[in-house]
Amino acid sequence: MKKVKSGIKGVIIFLICVLEVYPLFWMLTASLKQQHEWSDNPAYALNEGFYFENYVDAWTRGNMSTYFLNSLICTVVSLLFIVIFATTVGFAVTKMKWKMKDTVAKIFSLGIMIPVATCLIPLFQIYNRTGLLNTRICLIITYIAFGLSLSIYLVQGYLRSFPDDIMEAAVIDGCGIYKMMWHIVVPLMKNAIVTVLVLQFFFKWNDLLFSMTFISDSSLKTVQTGLLYFSDEFGNKNWGAIFASVSMSVFPMLLVYMGLNKKVMEGMTAGAVKG
Repeated sequence: MKKVKSGIKGVIIFLICVLEVYPLFWMLTASLKQQHEWSDNPAYALNEGFYFENYVDAWTRGNMSTYFLNSLICTVVSLLFIVIFATTVGFAVTKMKWKMKDTVAKIFSLGIMIPVATCLIPLFQIYNRTGLLNTRICLIITYIAFGLSLSIYLVQGYLRSFPDDIMEAAVIDGCGIYKMMWHIVVPLMKNAIVTVLVLQFFFKWNDLLFSMTFISDSSLKTVQTGLLYFSDEFGNKNWGAIFASVSMSVFPMLLVYMGLNKKVMEGMTAGAVKG
């Protein structure tokens, strides 16, 4: 009976893996098809060959190199500030003693519940009046603002389980608050920082709503926005190049997550168990 149950579980797990992996496999093979294969063969048919020119077309004619650069700049800069602000604010409202720290922590937590769509028109008006509309700066500011609440919440969850004895020993040895923060606390909370980086990287790299709302200049579009307007010079859809662009956008994220999956899980569960 146990063998039957184990076999059923194995079959279910195998089917789930197939359902998860097959779309990625199909997308990768589709990115290597020639244009005539889309009209001559069914969409599920395997490739007649491997046409790597689709990636060249996507990178050059499709302007994916420009879109990648814009996404990379906006994402990396925003992640840098999110990590700095999240670690410092999370430490201040969790481990330091000062008035209204609980109120400040609740205000940041409320930011998680604010619907993004309700902020689009006010932000658009603010950026338009300040001259920041249609610039990378407006995207970076927006990414930082909407990424802080969740990031601070995750850092707080880790710091709640962080032993106070380590900090007390550092203070007794003459360590100041800033030195203790950056040389003792931050190195020991690398799992939480990696979790914040990976999660926020996914959110910012996949952003479509903000980039479509605030960016209209083609030279400033990000990857996700650029994929919407991908077509060749005659206005016809080059499906091989389109799927090549999608593959270049998706697979780097999968590789990042696969490489940092263990640390992300540790960071997400930190503070969940007391003791």
